[in-house]
Amino acid sequence: MKRFAYLLTILALLVSACGGDKNNAESVKEKYKKKAPKSVAEMEKDYQKYEGIGPISSFEMPAEIDQGLVDQGKVIFEAKCTACHKITKKFIGPSPANILDRRTPSWVMNMILNPDEMTQKDPLAKQLLIEYNGSPMANQNLTEDEARAVLEYFRTLK
Repeated sequence: MKRFAYLLTILALLVSACGGDKNNAESVKEKYKKKAPKSVAEMEKDYQKYEGIGPISSFEMPAEIDQGLVDQGKVIFEAKCTACHKITKKFIGPSPANILDRRTPSWVMNMILNPDEMTQKDPLAKQLLIEYNGSPMANQNLTEDEARAVLEYFRTLK
């Protein structure tokens, strides 16, 4: 009987500890709104001024698409990114289709390579964090060459 009482007490404690704030997504949004007042749509109008924070200070895209890099980037994207990103629609994270119409190449690469610092310091990344209910991008620890391949793959997505 004592065992049953102990188990019941432990179960009650676990259940009460697991209960969350039903408005948690809203509270996360409010927390980050205070730090980054512009909306993503407003910032996208001037996206060229955002280079991001990380190892890539500027990056010029070559005129021609490198199919070898596209193929590498597709493999990397499918292995590491599709849990949160869908090609043509919003999901846990934004769609990469036409991303270079909304972001600079260096911003995209810095977001891939340095998502933790980007969501803390970059104003556009902060706003995306709000828009996507506080779901930060996971750091996949890609190399610069791998990030470049993913970027080249993104160029082909329409």
